[in-house]
Amino acid sequence: GNATMGSGVDKHALERSSYEVLTGAADIRDAITKAEQAGYDLLPANADLTAAEVELLQMPQRERRLREALNSINGRYDYILIDCPPSLNMLTLNALVAAQSVIIPMQCEYYALEGLTALVSTIEDVRDNLNPFLKIEGLLRTMYDPRNRLAGDVTAQLSKHFGDKLYRTVIPRNIRLAEAPSHGQPALVYDKASRGAKAYLALAGEMLRREEMASAGA
Repeated sequence: GNATMGSGVDKHALERSSYEVLTGAADIRDAITKAEQAGYDLLPANADLTAAEVELLQMPQRERRLREALNSINGRYDYILIDCPPSLNMLTLNALVAAQSVIIPMQCEYYALEGLTALVSTIEDVRDNLNPFLKIEGLLRTMYDPRNRLAGDVTAQLSKHFGDKLYRTVIPRNIRLAEAPSHGQPALVYDKASRGAKAYLALAGEMLRREEMASAGA
């Protein structure tokens, strides 16, 4: 529900959500709503999504529920971003099975490197057994503080092991990014001139340039 509230949509006033879609109680086309402030369509979520984790375990093809739902709107969008929970659970597995690629956000901290190792292993397992098209799109450093020596050390490790998969753009620690969700607004609406908002705009530009280069080289 965090991405829902951060998009300016009230998660407490939803008629349908991703929970109903995953459990088969609603069609995804009926659950998608317009995030007016943000300017994009959204499949919203609320606290009910937590219950879906348990219910999915009892369902056939449980790891493919999201992919099946997204297949029904294939061709409707140029890009679909799936916001995942920070844990490797059934909801995250559904996202990995449905996705073509993964963007990994991470803080430049020691424990984040350990978590990254586990996530990369999971991605490889999913690619081998459930989704042969899955790849790592890029790694994004968040809450970045260049004054922190550890940030430089972690960056060096990421660059060594992932090369050009590491985005040049970093998302800095920025109070305006932290404030935006409490106002029910996307960061670009709350304060487009903030360092955090500008960083996300720069990231979008970098991602599009990468895609153009990949298409040109194909």
